[in-house]
Amino acid sequence: MVCVTHGISWGLAIDIACCADIRMCAKDASFAVKEVDRGMAADIGTLSRLPKVVGSQSWVKDVCLSARTFSAAEALSVGFVTQIHDTKAQAVGAAQRLAALIASKSPVAVQGTKELLNHARDHSVADSKFIPSVSLGLAEGANHVGLRYTGIWNSAALQSHDLQAAIMSGLTKKTSRFEKL
Repeated sequence: MVCVTHGISWGLAIDIACCADIRMCAKDASFAVKEVDRGMAADIGTLSRLPKVVGSQSWVKDVCLSARTFSAAEALSVGFVTQIHDTKAQAVGAAQRLAALIASKSPVAVQGTKELLNHARDHSVADSKFIPSVSLGLAEGANHVGLRYTGIWNSAALQSHDLQAAIMSGLTKKTSRFEKL
C-alpha cells in the first residue's frame, strides 16, 4: 500500500502512514506524535511501528517524548517518507504511477517479497536459517545453510505460472503479463 500525506499529519495519520508499505508526502506536510501533550502514551500502534519504519530509536524517542512537529524534509531524512512532492496532486500522481508499476509485476512475487521483507524486519538472519534435513534430499547434518523462509515462499511461487510467463516474455522480448491472484 502506498500512502500520501499532506498538511497536518498528526496522531492517527502517523499510525495509518506507519501501516503503509511506501510513504510519500507533499512538501507542506507536517508530522507529530502529540500524545504526551495530551497526558497519555500513543496507543494505536505508533510506538510499535514507527521505530521499525525509521530504524532509529533515538529519533523516535526525540519526536515521541517531545511531541515536536517535524517537517516533510526531516521525514525524508530519517526514512519515514521516500519522496516529497511540491503539491498534494503531484504526490497522489506519483503514488498512482508507482502503484500501477507495482501492479504490473507478478502478484505472487510482489506478495512474497513484501512478506519476506516484513519477516526480515522482525527477525534476524539467523532466525531464518536452517540445516536441511534428509527430507529435502540432502545428507543429515549437511553444512549447507539456506534461508528457509525465503525457500518456502519461492517454492510456492514456482507453482504459479508467473516465472514461466516472465521467462517467455524475456525470450520473445515482450512485456510480461501476469494473472491476478
